[in-house]
Amino acid sequence: VQLVESGGGLVQAGGSLRLSCAVSGDNFEEYAIGWFRQVPGKRREGIACISNSDGTTRYSDSVKGRFTVSSDSDKSTVYLEIHALKIEDTAVYYCGGPRSSYRGPYYCQMIWPDEADHWGQGTQVTVSS
Repeated sequence: VQLVESGGGLVQAGGSLRLSCAVSGDNFEEYAIGWFRQVPGKRREGIACISNSDGTTRYSDSVKGRFTVSSDSDKSTVYLEIHALKIEDTAVYYCGGPRSSYRGPYYCQMIWPDEADHWGQGTQVTVSS
């Protein structure tokens, strides 16, 4: 599985951003993708997860209500929309995918955010005041 993130950048506080994660190498519609973020010196934090097979989503409490995860099977791409950006949202954002035995909603409901076997290179989001 190959994951490629894009869409990061420098944004003012209060603004919005949409990150993309292009997925290849597996059956997209059976797959699940988690979004994570990491600040230097801190552990990687799981923030959202989506099962492409049924659209099931999960969010961490820290981003619920401001972040929206979605997927487009025609483009084999998962999106993370971030609204009302805060300075503390500054981080490198990664998409992560599970091993092949974790399919669909099982990954988001039972495994995420504790494990991901495939990672993208990350995309930097910097929020300025």
